[in-house]
Amino acid sequence: MSNISVESIRSVALVGHGSTGKTTLAEALLHAAGAIAAKGSVEKGSAVCDFDVQEKAAGHSLNSAVVHFSDRNVEINLIDTPGYPDFAGQAIAALAGVDTALVVINAQTGIELSTERMMKWAAGRALCRMIVVNKIDADNVDLPGLVNDIRERFGKECLVLDLPAHDRQDVVEVLERDSGDADFDSVTAAHRALIDQIIEEDEDLLAKYLEDGQEPSAAELHAPFEKALRAGHLVPILFVSARTGAGIPELLHVLETLAPNPTEGNPPPFYKGEPGGVTEAFAATPDPDKHVLAHVFKVIADPYMGKVGVFRVHQGTIRKDAQLFVGDAKRPFKAGHLYKLQGKDFVEVDALLPGEIGAVAKIEEIEFDVVLHDSHDEDHIHLKPLEFPKPMQGLAVETKKKGDEQRLFDILHKLELEDPCFAMERHPTTNETVIRGLGEMHLRYKLEKMASQYKMELETTPPRIPYRETITGQAEGHCRHKKQSGGAGQFGEVFLKVEPLKRGEGFEFVDHVKGGVIPGVFMPAVEKGVRQALEDGVVAGYPVEDIRVIVYDGKTHAVDGKEVAFVTAGRKATIEAILAAQPIMLEPIVSIEIIAPEGNMGDLAGDLSARRGHVTGTTPRSHGTMAIAGEVPLAEITDYASRLKSMTGGKGGYTIEFVRHAQVPPPLQQKLAAGHELRTDDE
Repeated sequence: MSNISVESIRSVALVGHGSTGKTTLAEALLHAAGAIAAKGSVEKGSAVCDFDVQEKAAGHSLNSAVVHFSDRNVEINLIDTPGYPDFAGQAIAALAGVDTALVVINAQTGIELSTERMMKWAAGRALCRMIVVNKIDADNVDLPGLVNDIRERFGKECLVLDLPAHDRQDVVEVLERDSGDADFDSVTAAHRALIDQIIEEDEDLLAKYLEDGQEPSAAELHAPFEKALRAGHLVPILFVSARTGAGIPELLHVLETLAPNPTEGNPPPFYKGEPGGVTEAFAATPDPDKHVLAHVFKVIADPYMGKVGVFRVHQGTIRKDAQLFVGDAKRPFKAGHLYKLQGKDFVEVDALLPGEIGAVAKIEEIEFDVVLHDSHDEDHIHLKPLEFPKPMQGLAVETKKKGDEQRLFDILHKLELEDPCFAMERHPTTNETVIRGLGEMHLRYKLEKMASQYKMELETTPPRIPYRETITGQAEGHCRHKKQSGGAGQFGEVFLKVEPLKRGEGFEFVDHVKGGVIPGVFMPAVEKGVRQALEDGVVAGYPVEDIRVIVYDGKTHAVDGKEVAFVTAGRKATIEAILAAQPIMLEPIVSIEIIAPEGNMGDLAGDLSARRGHVTGTTPRSHGTMAIAGEVPLAEITDYASRLKSMTGGKGGYTIEFVRHAQVPPPLQQKLAAGHELRTDDE
């Protein structure tokens, strides 16, 4: 491995729905390359990539896992990702570490929810994509039908790169062969379709082909093949059985000869500047002699290794004992130990080249999504952030033991670091701690991890729905805060206006005070008071958003003008203005996708309608199942898991994703507001 070049490195991620056999496929590739002596088993808990105790118990992946192996002087860095939608955060994050996404489909179940999502996310990241159809040896599979489904769903650019042969015992590749036996389709026709698609990327090659009719050589096809992959004009389909080994040598060969190396993949979307400000694109080049640029796409809170940052090197060479900066930090840290990961094992290395995936441990400054670099020339460089689904499924949690609250927050912070789709909220008015994830299974896994790894037992209850408040009109507010109690008093007067912003724009504070009637030193106090009012809520105690607050006048006192007085005046003036600005309440609306037997569709659609939701579409799935897509208020589906189980006899599943906030019906707003008492104290 010490003699590898950047051109001999590949980085790929196995993505797709749950139970497609991604982890077993990783085992098969490791074994075929000679990295492991025998294939492990997910069922027996001996797979390299499913090493976590909870993964072994669950029988499926819960986290992404990184492995590496070499074959024919090519080093492949591979990330195995979980497939169930509840754990999508781990799979999406892995896309930032690779050049190629291998989208794995179960030959028995066909295209599923996460298949479509990962195809879309990988395309949005401009990754090269290949589709791997696994479990071709299973009973009752319709491979020709599946190929048709893939091409209908994802486009005519999806073309077979090999075909099953000899009753699915092996495969025959069709790029370099124009004849042979296959279980379905014609090798000649598949070969011709592939060549026709590839040579369209090269005008000279196309002209030569049309003139003399001679097919280009494999060497001549390599560059246009890569170009077609990069542009998304070609999405190869490969067939394998990770269980029997059919197609595994051919897949390995494709990764080595056709998957892009770091110089051939689409460049990573780096930019220089600060998010939300003026930015310009930054071109990272996979040159081992340039300044170091690496991106942390995964953080692990390891009980033995401490905080581990897993990163992809994009530029330069990271060497052991290198001095590296984290983001815009002024002081570097020393990479005393560099690692490559092999499942749970940390393999120490001396250097990491562009395209390689590595790790450093016990560096507290490292966070998810930061850039590591070795020169201040690369300060303020960021990678365009991935778009993650917003965690909406919630549970209010409370420690069983008194005095464990601070330890709970420390543990939850560690879990947040590891998972971009897990979040903790603390509601100040109700003292409620809420954990949020992508689904019931996601949150159950976190609770089990807290109990087993951290010995933290919790009580759980349904959380308050994260309603929001906003205004629909403009209004003014005023407060003169004057307090005298013996000695020095307090005085502060604030005049302000409020006006609505567009949905999603948040909060804007504007200082239009002239002549120093409110001294500049007190404006942060006014803003603090305004923010207090917005955080505490006015109508029903929920945060106020999409509002602009303009402070335009006020008064102070030479002796009694105090910061605390302007905090109070700012807060009370804001409350007065909001109450006069036709305030409304907003509720979270989620998109919901329900997968269930076809016979349950009527009941499910009716139930959704009864919950103030509506159906936006239905899609037939394999084996007599259907997918219902719809939208529904989050407040209406807090008990949906048990309800769906009851309606489908345990055969249904669903995922939700935040869409927007919408106005709650007036009767519900009145009900929510009825129990709220506005804070009136002066402190």
